[in-house]
Amino acid sequence: MKALVTGGAGYVGAVLVPKLLAKGYSVKVLDLYLYGEGVFETVQGHPNLEQIKADIRDVSVLKRTLPGCDAVIHLACISNDPSFDLNPELGKSINYDAFIHLVDIAKDAGIKRFIYASSSSVYGIKEEENVTEELELKPLTDYSKYKAMCEDVLLKKRSKGFVTLIVRPATVCGYSPRLRLDLTVNILTNHAFNRRVITVFGGSQMRPNIHIEDIADLYLQSLQWPDEKIDGKIYNVGYQNLRVFDIAERVRNIVGEDVTIVIAKTDDNRSYHISSEKIREELGFQAYHTIEEAVQDLVTSFQQKKISSATDDDRYYNIRMIKKLELQ
Repeated sequence: MKALVTGGAGYVGAVLVPKLLAKGYSVKVLDLYLYGEGVFETVQGHPNLEQIKADIRDVSVLKRTLPGCDAVIHLACISNDPSFDLNPELGKSINYDAFIHLVDIAKDAGIKRFIYASSSSVYGIKEEENVTEELELKPLTDYSKYKAMCEDVLLKKRSKGFVTLIVRPATVCGYSPRLRLDLTVNILTNHAFNRRVITVFGGSQMRPNIHIEDIADLYLQSLQWPDEKIDGKIYNVGYQNLRVFDIAERVRNIVGEDVTIVIAKTDDNRSYHISSEKIREELGFQAYHTIEEAVQDLVTSFQQKKISSATDDDRYYNIRMIKKLELQ
């Protein structure tokens, strides 16, 4: 099977692509490589890896790239609210407009399976103790609104021979060759290790998390489940739901008791606890890697100097890089 991974040189893709190659898949990566071109050092030159440096908004690129592929794993997007809000038109053009073209061209090219990485943020703020897939979507931001709209687009395009799966991941954490240090667990670990101080804004908000190895394994398995098991399905994918303050304490327990936790006020009261029971019951998928493992992996990477200038290097921060490159 040949799979196209859009955004494959990103945070999750940099972990996923080597897993796909190890399982015998042929992989095309379509990415702008904004954060560096060395993310695939461990598989550089692999005969089943084709890297395409291009913009997903370029229809001519999609028409050249998609034929011959069996599946698409769509990860490419302007990630998170601050990055999207920096340039809403840019965000819409990549996250929504380009998605419509991608789905249409994929169908025309004979793609058999389309996996879409949505977001658990599409639920907004919920009163329910456990957020399940059956609850109404109430996205609060443009980023999450367009994620939800893309879900509708994909479901309407679903047809016989064009199998669709929508995944709503929790916030991802852990080390990747294309590292992000602007995600909750990763932020707290970076500050704990390099500053010995963690600032927690609020602290009582619940945050669902999933280790990067688990979410990469999910996308790998999404190519292996039978059509009838996944076609038209939507699944939450998370593991540990914890208060931000509890995450900070777990980080401190691993990094060192000399780390200080400071509580600050915040206007960000988003809080939700997602349920991943449906995917466990229907597909047998369960995450296994803990937040503590993610923290330890990051700490080890800091100690081994895999991560340099963690607070200053723009490559680790999406919003900084978009500003720096003046992406349009």
